[in-house]
Amino acid sequence: MKKVFNQIAFALTALCAATLPAHGADFPTKPVKIVVPYAPGGTTDVLARFIGQRLGDNLGQSVVVDNKPGAAEAVGAGLVAKAPADGYTLLLSTMTTQAINPTLFPKLSFDATKELTAIGRVADVPAMIVVNPSVPANTLPEFQRYLKANPDKSYASPGNGTPNHLATELFKRAAGVEALHVPYKGGAPAVQDLMAGQVQFMLILAPEAMPLVKTGKLRNLAITTQQRSPMFPDLATASEQGIKDFELVVWYTLLAPAGTPKDVVAKLNASLNAVLKEKQTTDKLAELSIKPAGGTPEEAMAYARTEAARWKKVIEDAGIKAE
Repeated sequence: MKKVFNQIAFALTALCAATLPAHGADFPTKPVKIVVPYAPGGTTDVLARFIGQRLGDNLGQSVVVDNKPGAAEAVGAGLVAKAPADGYTLLLSTMTTQAINPTLFPKLSFDATKELTAIGRVADVPAMIVVNPSVPANTLPEFQRYLKANPDKSYASPGNGTPNHLATELFKRAAGVEALHVPYKGGAPAVQDLMAGQVQFMLILAPEAMPLVKTGKLRNLAITTQQRSPMFPDLATASEQGIKDFELVVWYTLLAPAGTPKDVVAKLNASLNAVLKEKQTTDKLAELSIKPAGGTPEEAMAYARTEAARWKKVIEDAGIKAE
């Protein structure tokens, strides 16, 4: 009887081991999915596909990208927040999920501050203040004077509550100007109308702005970082041109469902940091006008909390409401 009992116990132990998720050294034992909360082709998608490939090589397991656009990142973020907390479903989000949506959309079906945890910060991307070439301004002070003389002018954004929208409201307050906000359903139609002259200006991420600037379809007036970017050393900052207290750096974080085992988070974080230090990565991201970030999960969460407080004030001061 004892022998039979031992055999049953051994079988149950083996069965439990086979059905439990692999942690730590065994992770990953199957493909990892990165959810991108935007349609294919944009900066987030391009970044996710490149980083995903490098992570896959580092982890020895394939990493696939799954695009789930909609509702200012909330569709994709919500799917990841409710996914099994095993490290196999991740989210590459911009600042929107952690720093904007909790204030702008307080009634979402999930709480990003409690249901998502950071693997690590991935990258920082500057934006540019760009205008239609017909606008009679080549510097930010000239543009500031133009807007003060023409308060009926308008600016585009990819949508209400996007970083582009919030940062432009911050710019308006810092510059003491007025302009009408015209929200679009995505960046592509907004940029098309900007090039057509239907709106006068827009804040656009550098990777998306530079090709249009180089071909003369748009004119850039400033970069939205506090210091000049090594990638654009000849482009002055807003601060240099007299617009103080204004900055937009769109940051990207790799997130997992809250409750993901710490050893799995640690392994993913180590892999991410290793990838971000590779020359292949730094060269590619520089080509895309993207600055690699990195750091610990704790640093990423602390940074998100600081940024959330900052953008909460912008949203409340500007009276921005979700549409």
